[in-house]
Amino acid sequence: MTIVILCAAFGIGGYWWMQRDTGLPVKQPLRFVSLAWQERSIAANKEIVAEWNAAHPEMQVEYIQGTWNSAHDYLVTAFETGDVPDIFHYESSIIVDYAMRGYLTDLSPYISPSMKADILDVAWATVTRPNGEIGGVPFLIESLVVLYNASLFEQEGIVPPTLEHPWSWDDLRAAARRLTKDLNNDGVTDQYGAAFGLRSSANIVMNTSISFGGSFFVNKGDHFAVEVHDEEKQLLQTIVDMLYTEKSAAPASIGESGAGMIPALFSGRCAMLIGIGAWGRQQLMENAPKDFRWGVMPALKAKTQMYGASTQTLSVPKRSPRPKEAMQFIEFMLNTQNMARLALNDWMIPARRSCLTMPEFRDSIGGWDITTAAVATLGVGSWLGAPGYVEWKSRVANPVLQELFAGRMNVEAAAQRIERESNIVLSRYRKRGDVW
Repeated sequence: MTIVILCAAFGIGGYWWMQRDTGLPVKQPLRFVSLAWQERSIAANKEIVAEWNAAHPEMQVEYIQGTWNSAHDYLVTAFETGDVPDIFHYESSIIVDYAMRGYLTDLSPYISPSMKADILDVAWATVTRPNGEIGGVPFLIESLVVLYNASLFEQEGIVPPTLEHPWSWDDLRAAARRLTKDLNNDGVTDQYGAAFGLRSSANIVMNTSISFGGSFFVNKGDHFAVEVHDEEKQLLQTIVDMLYTEKSAAPASIGESGAGMIPALFSGRCAMLIGIGAWGRQQLMENAPKDFRWGVMPALKAKTQMYGASTQTLSVPKRSPRPKEAMQFIEFMLNTQNMARLALNDWMIPARRSCLTMPEFRDSIGGWDITTAAVATLGVGSWLGAPGYVEWKSRVANPVLQELFAGRMNVEAAAQRIERESNIVLSRYRKRGDVW
């Protein structure tokens, strides 16, 4: 009998251990790496895990706190060594690359029909390969919003846009010019009409380019290429003009993130914050001055109101020996009630249709009604599945865009450099043979 127990304990994938009080083998906990980072979001994740554990003594889950900064290196090392978590939290644009490299379990056989039907098609599109394989379950949809200072709008007599009457980029630029002021007549601008977070601007530019009719990435059939056409240039020129010609966008935008520009919105140094993630609303709800009044704008219209969607996901490594059990936990973690908890605490759009019908996500308080209405204007960019996209953002797009917005080159020069450097990077992945 002892021999049988030892074989069970150490011979089947290494996921059994000896219970101290009885000496009998029991399964090791499933390991779940979460990247929740806001205090309330961490608490919600831990509560859901605790509820699962209370109801499933035979299948415990260990909560492991990860960080966004270290997640990629940790996971690649885990995939290569085999010391993998059973479930991990990440984002669609990166797990696409993991799926191409064979690191992920195809979850399509394990996903229940009810979950498949309830999660939005646009969310599934961010994680589903052309052959139908699914690399992760999407649960939070990231969208970009424009936040504005309602008091400054009132003072200037500007009526904010509504879902029925959204603004175009021309409307926004006109408002930004009106709201840019030298309040004490000393020749120095004290209040800017607009601000961006352009320190790492690839995500903003890529997701916004769709509304201008662009995408940067072109699928050539057997490979992807980067081409910067008039549509992409129009977006880049719009931002450059607001910074340098109209001077209606705060210069501090160039070196700051969206979150880093929120204090300027609070202080009245800028009247609008353009292209920040919907999660930024939490900072306004929790940290704004007592008398601060604000709002959320519907998606800006260029050629269309369509923007790129990305999602946060839960995935199972291919080297996890327990994919079926891992998926059982994911189904619980991301049921309607729990997904709603996670979305509310992260201030992001839940991926389930059943969540979006809840009163909490239709409320004007905190801008939830306008934020969740954005699901109708979200699509998937043509860069989905482009091998090397993650490296391209960090090695080409972000550095070149930083130089452009810092005024060190014009749009035409930036476009040429993006094309040249992009296709050098992508050619290496083409040789490697990765296929989405």
